[in-house]
Amino acid sequence: MSERSEGIRLTQYSHGAGCGCKLSPAVLDRILANRVTTPDAMSKLLVGNSSRDDAGAMDLGDGRVLLSTTDFFMPIVDDPYQFGRIASANAISDIYAMGGDPVMAIAILGWPINVLSAEVAGEVMEGARSICAEAGVALAGGHSIDSPEPIFGLAVNGLVELEHLQRNDAGLAGDVLFLTKALGVGILSTAEKKGVLREDDRGLAAESMMRLNSVGAALARIEGVHAMTDVTGFGLLGHLSEMCAGAGVNARVELGAVRQLTDLSYYLDAGAVPGGTGRNWESYGHHVVDPGERVRQILCDPQTSGGLLVAVAPQAVEAVQRVLVEAGLELHAEPIGELVARQGEGAHIRVEM
Repeated sequence: MSERSEGIRLTQYSHGAGCGCKLSPAVLDRILANRVTTPDAMSKLLVGNSSRDDAGAMDLGDGRVLLSTTDFFMPIVDDPYQFGRIASANAISDIYAMGGDPVMAIAILGWPINVLSAEVAGEVMEGARSICAEAGVALAGGHSIDSPEPIFGLAVNGLVELEHLQRNDAGLAGDVLFLTKALGVGILSTAEKKGVLREDDRGLAAESMMRLNSVGAALARIEGVHAMTDVTGFGLLGHLSEMCAGAGVNARVELGAVRQLTDLSYYLDAGAVPGGTGRNWESYGHHVVDPGERVRQILCDPQTSGGLLVAVAPQAVEAVQRVLVEAGLELHAEPIGELVARQGEGAHIRVEM
C-alpha cells in the first residue's frame, strides 16, 4: 500500500466482497430463464450460457476458437494494488479454465470519486497492469463510471485450438478430480473484516487469489483431460454440481483430500462465515447429500480467483500430476475425488469424511 492510499480500507466502501458479490445460482437461473437467440448470429458459437461455462467460445473456422469473458466485483482486500491484481487474475482465469491463452483485456472501473481519489483508482490499475504483464495480456483500454461503490474487473479475450477447448460439462464417469488451489478465501476475508484474522494467516488469501491459473493451458493439451472449470463464487460444491449436471454424472469428494489455506475450523468457530455460503447451499444443496454444517461451510465457501477443478481420465492422471508438479503445484497433485455413473434421481454429490 502506497503513501497516497495509506489508511484507506477499500472493503469499507462495498457491501460485498470479491466473488461473494455474485448473484446466487438460484437467482441467476431466474434471470437466464428466458433466452432469445438469433440462429444466424449464433451458428459459430460453440459455448454460450446454457452450460454456465466460464467463457463464451466462437469457432473462427481455422482450427482456432475465440474465447471471451468478463468478470468484475467490489473489493475483497483493502490494498488497492492488490485489489487490481486479484480482480484481474480472477477474470483471466476464465480463459485458462477453457484451456486457452489470454491475449487482450479491457478494464471495467466503477469508482466513487467523491470519497476515493483518482490516485487510489490509479493504484488499482497498476495492479491490473502487473497481472496482465505476468499473463502476457495486452491491457488495451477500458471504460469507467462514477459509481457509489468501487468496482473493478476485466473483459478478456483468448485463443485456444479447437481440439484443446475445455468445457465444464464434458466429464465422464470414472474421471478423477483435481483442484489446483486450497479453499478458504471467503472465510479468511470475512475473518479479516471481523478483526479475528490471526497474524500467521495474514496475506494467505491474497497470495492465493493473485496466483494465475495459467496451468490450465498446459492441462488442456493433455489427452484425457475431459472437463475443466474454475471454482469461484459458488464454492467447490456449486461448481462441481454444474459439472455433474452438464455431464449427467454423480461425484464423490474426499474431504480429507481437499486442501485448506489454514485451519478453517478456528474461523468458523469465530463466526467468520460469508453471507454467500448460505445462499450457495440454498441454491444447490438439494444436489448434495448433506455432509453437515461445518463441512458445508467449507465446501460452499465463495472463492475469489479460486483454483481449477479438472476431470481427468484415469490413464491421464500421471501426466496431469507431472504438469502440476512442474508448475509448482505439487501440493495439489493428488486427486480430491471422482465422477461416478448416475443412478436414479436425487442428490448427485456425496462427501466422504
